[in-house]
Amino acid sequence: MNGMNRVMLIGHLGNDPELRYTKKGTAVTNLRIATNYTIKDDNGAGEPQTEWHNVVVWGKQAESCQQYLNKGRLVYAEGRITTREWNDKEGNQKQAKDIMASTIRFLDSRRAEK
Repeated sequence: MNGMNRVMLIGHLGNDPELRYTKKGTAVTNLRIATNYTIKDDNGAGEPQTEWHNVVVWGKQAESCQQYLNKGRLVYAEGRITTREWNDKEGNQKQAKDIMASTIRFLDSRRAEK
């Protein structure tokens, strides 16, 4: 049996989408999505927590994100987790997790202010 690598998130954008194009002309947009949850202590009091996710969107969907989304919008993102590795200026190996989106849905009805 093969494994499964699937992520589904609902959260708010932490900044405006960053659209760019590859050398071959493919659109790619990076989104920062915040998801919130609460951790309860022994007394039952809740402490809010925020988790930030890097989401990468490709093609026409990337261009739509740039056109219609902005900071604060509520979105649904579905995709797979990938790992990037690189060396920083000091030669230290770094690693980051990204979500390669297959689906992005705009969940709130607020219009983009562009």
